[in-house]
This record gives sequence, structure tokens and C-alpha cells, in this order.
Amino acid sequence: MKTIFIPAKSKSRVNSKKILEISKKLPNNIAITYSIQFQEIAKDIKKILSKKHKITSFIQVLGCSKPKFSKTDAVLLIGSGRFHAISLACETKLPIYILEKHNLSKITNQDIEKLQKTKKAAYLKFLNANKLGILISTKPGQNRLKHALNIKDQIKKKSYLFLSNNINTLEFENFTIDSYINTGCPRLDMDSTIINIQDIKP
Repeated sequence: MKTIFIPAKSKSRVNSKKILEISKKLPNNIAITYSIQFQEIAKDIKKILSKKHKITSFIQVLGCSKPKFSKTDAVLLIGSGRFHAISLACETKLPIYILEKHNLSKITNQDIEKLQKTKKAAYLKFLNANKLGILISTKPGQNRLKHALNIKDQIKKKSYLFLSNNINTLEFENFTIDSYINTGCPRLDMDSTIINIQDIKP
């Protein structure tokens, strides 16, 4: 069966005056990231910000991506929600700004600390678990079946493989699993029962 991916585009329009006003709150050197539905909007905002700022990077972000930035003072994420932004803040150690419908906000230290505590709790659950679930995504770019099978062989605890296109954490209640090892989208670590495979220390 052939799969066709059609991005849904945001119909929002960019207000140049508001963007110029918002730009006063941003550092001089800034990287711009965006989710695919905001690509056209991001291009317009880039043109406006380029008048007074140096745009160090212009990158699309996906749920499973971990973009790297160099020689930038901060990152501006054009999109909706704080899902990507908090993870970017933890991974890059850079100030992360979110622009959503001409409203600018910034990821706080409290946001970062909350995620770090969640990740620590997940790791402790993993260490003390008797039964482990290994999550495997069938989505292109996220499927790491070979990694999942390797980790299953390496871990000396009882473990089960869970293969799915969409991983719904609400379904976890149907299984008596103490901790889940995620081999798919790394953003699933927002849940304290899930630890990313790359976070497991040998």
C-alpha cells in the first residue's frame, strides 16, 4: 500500500508590525525552527526578522528530530504548543522562544527542571522494573526494530515488544508493565514511565 504525506498548512497571516515589535525582545543572532504546517509563515517571518537580526539557521523540526545549532544566541520556534520547545531547551541548552499567533513566550527554567525530573523518575522506574515494555514505531524515520531486538537481548529482565504505528500512552494501563523503553519518537519521554533507548546507561 502506497502512503502519501500531505502537509496541512496554517492559514494564518503574518502581521509585519507585530513581528517587528516582537523582534525587540529577541537576541541579535537567532535560529528559526518551524513545524511543517507553519513553513510559509516562517519564511515570511524570516524575511522580516532578517532586517534587524542575523538568522543563523532555518530548520524544520519534527517530533523525532534533534536539530543541532551553532553560533546562535537563541532559537525561535514558530508553531503551536510547547512540546518541541521544552525538549529543544533541554537538548541545546539555548534560550528557546515560541511564537504562536503573534504571541511570544519563552521556555523557563521551571519548564526544563520539570522535564528533567520526569526523565529522572523514568530512569529510576527502569532500574527497579521487573517487567519491561519495548516500544517500536512502524512510522518511517522512527522504526528501529533492530535496535529494539538488540536491547531486548542485552537486558536481563523480562521484556515484551510493543509494535504500533501510533503509540498511545493511555493504553499502557491495559498492561502490567513497570517501565517502557522507547525506540521511536524521542519526545515520548514527557511520560515518567518511558525512557528513551539512548538514555539507558550501559
